[in-house]
Amino acid sequence: MARTVVQLRSFVTGSPPMPSWYHDRVPAPERRPPPQGRREAAVVVVGGGFAGLNTVLGLAARGVRDIVLLDAETIGFGASGRNGGFVFAGYSLGERALLERAGPGRARQLYGRTVDAVNLIRERISTLTIDCDMVDAGVVWANWFRDAGLLRARQELLAREYGADWQWIPANAMHEFVHSARYHDGLYERNALHIDPLAYARGLARAAESAGVTIHEGSRVRMLERRGPRWTLRVGDAEIETPNVVLACGGYLAGLDRDIDRAVLPIATYVMVTEPLGESLGACMRTRAAIYDTRFAFDYYRPLTDTRLLWGGRISVRDRSPRAVQRLLRRDLARVFPSLKDARIEKAWSGLMSYARHEMPQVGTHGNGLWYAQAFGGHGLAPTCAAGEALADAIAGGDTSLAAYADFGLDPVHRPFGYLAAQGTYWNHEFRDWFKSRLEG
Repeated sequence: MARTVVQLRSFVTGSPPMPSWYHDRVPAPERRPPPQGRREAAVVVVGGGFAGLNTVLGLAARGVRDIVLLDAETIGFGASGRNGGFVFAGYSLGERALLERAGPGRARQLYGRTVDAVNLIRERISTLTIDCDMVDAGVVWANWFRDAGLLRARQELLAREYGADWQWIPANAMHEFVHSARYHDGLYERNALHIDPLAYARGLARAAESAGVTIHEGSRVRMLERRGPRWTLRVGDAEIETPNVVLACGGYLAGLDRDIDRAVLPIATYVMVTEPLGESLGACMRTRAAIYDTRFAFDYYRPLTDTRLLWGGRISVRDRSPRAVQRLLRRDLARVFPSLKDARIEKAWSGLMSYARHEMPQVGTHGNGLWYAQAFGGHGLAPTCAAGEALADAIAGGDTSLAAYADFGLDPVHRPFGYLAAQGTYWNHEFRDWFKSRLEG
């Protein structure tokens, strides 16, 4: 939402991965075993997050058989099982910048794909009977500042250029259902929902297996090698040969292709979940919609079905400890809802997102049977679904829909210096947000 291998998952601390609240609330399914011996496959997808899962589902729906999905850990281990669970259209790159960089036609096409993806996600949850606590109540963009110009400009741009109808929320109406002095007016996007993302990922994996996809967990790919017209992947002592490989590893880089890995920056974001709040939550929120605000360094949160509050925010090159995450986010929570400043925090965690310099997903191919989907920048549920559909079209039928992503290629991020640039940019925007708030009093 916000705007590698595992040993690189913490740029500063080197700490091991921490489980999310989603991982804790339901026992993990039995781990799928690694592959054995030698075999062939039509397509091998590396990465069991949303990008990989959506790709294999899309391929199976188009009649492709002998599909293998490999994950170094477990399904939903990375960002797909750690994020805020927001499902709404668009990208980390804003709509105006998308128009400027891609042009009106391509920008509308790319944005429209994420609208279609929201609808497909809703449909899959229903038709596949995935129990993921879906709340189909929209998303609110809450104005942290008094100046309503930014909201009006975005509302008009969305309607004029993208055909998206976001509803204006005047300040008095906003305060009726979100009781916080921090907010003024807002915009409401109805075609949006929020879910337990790990439960959704596990549901997609079960659906993929029902469609004939073979999934292996604990299956880190040690070698990827081109042999004539085919690729060979080595997993432990096993080997898989295939004409098509999709790398979909996000911020947890596979180390299998230099150009793909060097094009993304793994960045940490933080999330926590409170204890059940009962009537205290109702005193703060009278809406089931998810909320995020208008700052660059924004908070995002959503009410859970049992009156807990899931709260996230911040981006950093540091993958901090749960205690440090809790300390930072509790302070942010108290600024918005002072009455909840002493609420017990049940779980706090972080996870890695993959960012590109151009702030758009990188979805494409080298043209030799090696495909990729990454850099969803914290806005991933709808864009990963759109990317999976585009890759499935291209691999199954040679469709040219990947051309829409051509303006957003594998630009190097120049690690480790890219980390410093990313952190500096974040701090600069954070200071601007603070200064604007001070000017408004």
